[in-house]
Amino acid sequence: MRFEGKVVVVTGSSRGIGRATALEFAKEGADVVVVYNKAIKEANEVVDAIKKMGRESLAIKCDVASEKEVKDMVSKSISTFEHVDVLVNNAGIVIDVPLKDRTVEHWKKTLDTNLIGPFLCAKYLAPFMMKQKSGKIVNIASNNAFVGFGCDSIDYDASKAGVVIMTKDMAGEFGPYINVNCVAPGWVDTDMNKDLSKEYMEKEAKRAYLQRIGKPEEIAKIVLFLASEDASYITGEIIIADGGYR
Repeated sequence: MRFEGKVVVVTGSSRGIGRATALEFAKEGADVVVVYNKAIKEANEVVDAIKKMGRESLAIKCDVASEKEVKDMVSKSISTFEHVDVLVNNAGIVIDVPLKDRTVEHWKKTLDTNLIGPFLCAKYLAPFMMKQKSGKIVNIASNNAFVGFGCDSIDYDASKAGVVIMTKDMAGEFGPYINVNCVAPGWVDTDMNKDLSKEYMEKEAKRAYLQRIGKPEEIAKIVLFLASEDASYITGEIIIADGGYR
């Protein structure tokens, strides 16, 4: 039980990697704040699953692109649990459209959620971690930050590249008390990819050395490692978990 007595905030944890991460933390003894934006039913299901494990949990509605909602989320988390030990910045969106159809509004929406959102969550939670002289922040980027998938996801790719360098900047800012690291997954079996064709996903899977798509739980376990004392001397680092995608 590596996280017994710890409180973890996971954004975008109603589904996908966030859901798997919230559940893995609970299995390891943590109380978990399930942060969601729209999927209230799914968020409550995650909370129920965590409580069945004997841990405490609550769902908080928060659009991470909204500074007010982030401040309210942090305030409610602290007032409920009195402290937060781990922040997982997982919430993200992708809008796949050809470059000729890409708009400035698409860019703003993607950057607001994927880049400014993690910044806001860290900005308002880090002071509490600094005060207690301990904390872990794990940002979720993407191997798109390094590989690039073409202009259909140009703003998503740019936002995730931003998360990578922001991780390094935050590690310097929040040291020595807070470890800040990043996981950059490749293709993972989540709702974000549900509209992509089976043929396309099979083709992409073959580009990985492991010849398959990743599972949310596999990414979650890397997050837990970075948030644990096993990674106490790791900060400002990015772990690419894409099965050897090339």
